[in-house]
Amino acid sequence: MQLINNFFINFKKTWRQNIIYIGFVVVFLFFAITLYDSGFLSTNNILNIGRQTAIIAIMAVAMTLVLSSGEIDLSVGSVAGLASVTTALAIKYYGIFFGISAGLCTGVIVGILNGLVSTRLMVPTFLTTLAMMGIAKGVSMWISGTRSISIIEDPYTNFFGSGDLFGIPSLLFWMLTIGIIGHVIYRHTKFGRQILAVGGNVVSANYSGINTNKIKFFVMIISSLMAALAGMLYAGRLHTGRFQLGEGDELSVIAAAVLGGTSLFGGKGTVIGSVIGALMIGVINNGLILMGLEYPQQLIARGAIIVLAVAISESGKNKT
Repeated sequence: MQLINNFFINFKKTWRQNIIYIGFVVVFLFFAITLYDSGFLSTNNILNIGRQTAIIAIMAVAMTLVLSSGEIDLSVGSVAGLASVTTALAIKYYGIFFGISAGLCTGVIVGILNGLVSTRLMVPTFLTTLAMMGIAKGVSMWISGTRSISIIEDPYTNFFGSGDLFGIPSLLFWMLTIGIIGHVIYRHTKFGRQILAVGGNVVSANYSGINTNKIKFFVMIISSLMAALAGMLYAGRLHTGRFQLGEGDELSVIAAAVLGGTSLFGGKGTVIGSVIGALMIGVINNGLILMGLEYPQQLIARGAIIVLAVAISESGKNKT
């Protein structure tokens, strides 16, 4: 009996901080019950939800690091589109190895540019990445001639989106792998602790000997690299690279991270929460579609649920 009482006491104290997990379960059960006859719980539908949200979740992991450091990256969607194009073009003319290298190098180069402009020229990352959003999209349109570039190499598409890896759909495998790596880095390494310190109070971090510009520089590289990986996964899943891929994803990625408990003001976040946040958005989208709601109604319902969840979570932080 005492254990039960302790459980309810702890739950009462922490439920607001864990609202994303509670909300995910509530939303999932709601759709599972109301849409039972519509196949919501079917294996294919559950896997589809995972596949549809895996790419957003991967970028949300990196966005957690960015937001926790007190910065923001608005270029992730355009970088994903650019990486899908560079990967597809390199595969077409030089083969799979060069295609993978081109995609990853795209992310690293963009990340270096974002990092240098924001840390050396002291341009806020909001403006830096907003400009890079347009630059990346323009470059991808230019080098592709606004055309789609097909990818017919099965080994690539199987590994980066369409196939299975170790018995797990490849997109889910990538999401789980990046999520685990991100969680370990964020919670169990010196780099992760420094990110939180920089985002919590940059002046105190400087006085404690942390090279804050270096931390922000590498965080921006990680963000662009994960965006490039997302673009490569888009290309593998759809068997094509085109500049439109990833368009608008930056909003979904930021929403997933914030919904998962990451603060827009830095110093606080959780990688696991960001992944759950992405999955929750995917569940909501899928459930609303199966309910037969029109697209405008879906936007209203989805927005209301997200705002409610974040508002409850933030009010809990203000009381602690």
